[in-house]
Amino acid sequence: MTQYIISYLGGDKPASAEEGKRHFAQYQQWLASLGDAVIAAMVPYKNSHTVSRDGVSTGSQVDMTGHTIVQAESIEQAIEIAKSCPFLAINGRLNIAEMVVI
Repeated sequence: MTQYIISYLGGDKPASAEEGKRHFAQYQQWLASLGDAVIAAMVPYKNSHTVSRDGVSTGSQVDMTGHTIVQAESIEQAIEIAKSCPFLAINGRLNIAEMVVI
């Protein structure tokens, strides 16, 4: 099976610790429902920097906050997996791409 990366873009921060816990529980349930399709469950990002020809700036200029890697039969199946992700409920966006191993 082919591996796909689901990149998390944007999303609202929880208004409270309790709201954050509820969302995290939904996310864990989603991952559990995917079973063996999950290769790397959650890889959040922090302390990001952007490197360009002009130098380094603290804080990424891209709103990517993490990723999950799944395996699926096709990009269409990977998109269907992503459509049920609870990250969408907090106004996040997901980018799905096939991973090419060279």
